[in-house]
Amino acid sequence: MRRGQINERRNGLARAVRGIERSSKERTIEALLFLCAALSVFVTGAIIFTLTIDAVDFFTQISPTNFFLGSEWTPAIEPLSFGVLPLVSGTVLVTVLSALIALPTGVGAAIYLAEYASDQVRSVIKPALEILAGIPTVVYGYFALVYITPALGALGLPVSTFNVLSASIMVGVMIIPMVSSLSEDAMSAVPDELREAGYGLGATKFDVSTGIVVPAAISGIFSSFILALSRAIGETMIVTVAMGQRPRMFDFASFPEILFSSGQTMTAAMVQLGTSDVSGGTAAYKSLFAIGLTLFAITFAMNLVANWVAARYQEEYQ
Repeated sequence: MRRGQINERRNGLARAVRGIERSSKERTIEALLFLCAALSVFVTGAIIFTLTIDAVDFFTQISPTNFFLGSEWTPAIEPLSFGVLPLVSGTVLVTVLSALIALPTGVGAAIYLAEYASDQVRSVIKPALEILAGIPTVVYGYFALVYITPALGALGLPVSTFNVLSASIMVGVMIIPMVSSLSEDAMSAVPDELREAGYGLGATKFDVSTGIVVPAAISGIFSSFILALSRAIGETMIVTVAMGQRPRMFDFASFPEILFSSGQTMTAAMVQLGTSDVSGGTAAYKSLFAIGLTLFAITFAMNLVANWVAARYQEEYQ
């Protein structure tokens, strides 16, 4: 009887020790995961803090009104002018044109992959699309400069060596994989019961794809749009190489002539300032951080809109 009690106590003690060890491991893993999450938050906060401090210092030298409403950008040439509107207009123009290329193409590719392609075809086409996302953007830029611009000229378009159109085309091509991959994942998550219900009512494949699957996956599709546009807004090397570095206030009333001339985006202006001979601490140098903060605010607002739309139109299936 005593031996049984002793064995029972030993087993209970062993279980208690294993429980303590398991609890210790769980706490260790939890702490490591928390550190990973805290590190990402810390890095983001540090970037925002650095941008804000230097941008505030810039705005003590240059009026925010002159910066946000000015139509001349000459930070290193007399007379100095720090109006960011030419850079914003160039960024918006490239983003809109690239969206006109990437969004319909990406959604069309996603519909084909999710609804029409066989497993064998999908296993080839989807990785091939995603390879585009792995190509260095500087390669895209030189491809636009060396091949796309001459091709546009051969078509009879009066494009200059550096122009908005070729840069926008390559930015659009670059973000197609993001739109197609995320949209295809959203469409594949739609339950087959919805498709079968459509077929049961006599709908065609096209009707089911466009009338049932796409509306059911609209939150994910819209999120892919916002992420792709945020990527287009922040693109640097393509626009620097193919679009040129001449800031100009685009007059959208003169469309489409504005597509054939050079321009400059916010990211290209940051590259130009960062690699120029401007001295640290000057207004020209500090303007780099003001542009960065402006760009961050734009992309942050777009992400907030994406999160709101995803939460507003998200479908839940059981």
